[in-house]
Parts: sequence; structure tokens; C-alpha cells
Amino acid sequence: MTHTILVVEDEEKIGRILQLELEHEGYAVLHANNGRDGLEMGLAGGWDLMLLDIMLPELNGLEVLRRLRQNGCQQPVILLTARDAVPDRVSGLDQGANDYVTKPFAIEELLARIRNLLRMASLQKAAPEAGGGSLAPDDEVHVDSLTMNIRTRQVKREEHQIELTPKEFDLLFYLISHQGEVLSREKILSEVWGYDFIGDTNVVDVYIRYLRQKVDQGYSCKLIHTLRGVGYLVKNGEPSS
Repeated sequence: MTHTILVVEDEEKIGRILQLELEHEGYAVLHANNGRDGLEMGLAGGWDLMLLDIMLPELNGLEVLRRLRQNGCQQPVILLTARDAVPDRVSGLDQGANDYVTKPFAIEELLARIRNLLRMASLQKAAPEAGGGSLAPDDEVHVDSLTMNIRTRQVKREEHQIELTPKEFDLLFYLISHQGEVLSREKILSEVWGYDFIGDTNVVDVYIRYLRQKVDQGYSCKLIHTLRGVGYLVKNGEPSS
């Protein structure tokens, strides 16, 4: 299956390089050179992943992202940002970006991040039942009192809505898909962040902590558990260890 990538980038040279590299990897490429056209093409659908520059004419990338998510577009989005634009990166992740790369970037790193996000999107679309939570007809995965809707990406425990970032959602989905299985940090890192992930390996522990604060805090039955020296697992309705 050929995946289609929508590139929203106003710098002609960067846009052309991205198109050539992506096509060489076998992707189909759509291109918009301003934010307004990017939003229009994004809302029209027909793409599997978007590369979205933040500094765009007519409509900036963060506003494009906000409107896409507001209109229910859940396909993965990777932000292309300036190296020193930390507030923009944080704001983008808060508004639903799945990842970001800073300019100038190595094309190999970008391709690795694309492969990983497309793989995670395919897993969530399939929502496999083997070894994991139960899949309901309405695309919901259940573990104890927690419900994940794969289509809308909404998460609830009992009647309480839980707001997760895209990466937190991916991590929780992966853990639930392997319910009862102890997963090493290396396994989680390779499957959720990608085999070619470039960054701090402590990121798994950091995100597990984030998830516990949102998913388990305040509940007597904890879902996320640590097997010291081995890794993490999700267990159905087990008391905290």
C-alpha cells in the first residue's frame, strides 16, 4: 500500500527536496506552499501523514494544526520547526502534533519518524485483539474501567475524560494491545518511538509517569505496573504493587 504524505512548506528548496526524497522512498506526495492551501488540502483528506512547517504565509502551521484537529482530522502530523522555537514546539504538541523535527534536519531521521508514525497509525486502525484489550464494534478498546476510542482518540476512565497527547495515546494503546505482557523499555522504545529513534532513552520512563498521573492517580485499582529491572505492563483491575 502506498502512503500519501501532504507536505505544507513554503520554502521552495526544502519542499522540493522533501518531495524527491519521499518519492524515492515510495510515498505519494501532495504539496502546499502556504497555510491556507495546506488547511484546505488537509480537510479534503486523501493523505496519511502531514509534514507541517510552522512559519507559513497566510495561515501559520499551528493554526492549521488547530483547525485540522478541531475538524476531526486525526492523521499523524509532524511539525517542521526552527531549532530555537521551543514555545512553538510545545504549543504544537499540546494542540495535537504527533512529533516534530527541527531545521536543519537529517532526512534519515525524518524518514524514521515517518515510518514509525505510519506504523502506529496502522496498528491503531487495525486495533488488534490478540493479547490485548477487547475491541467493541464502535472501535473502543476496554481495560477495566478505562475506554479508548481508536477512531476519535478519546480516552475515559469511568465517566472521567482523560486528555492525552498523541504520544501518550500511542504509548497507552501499545501497552493495552499487549495487556498482561511485560514489555521492556527497549521494546517500548522501538515500537512506539521507532527503531531508529534518536533521543534520550529515559523518555519511556518519563511518559509512563505522565500516563500514571492521568490514568491511575486517584483510583484504587492501578492499571500500569512496573516489574523492576524488566519493564512495564498493563493488568486488568489489579491493585497497585
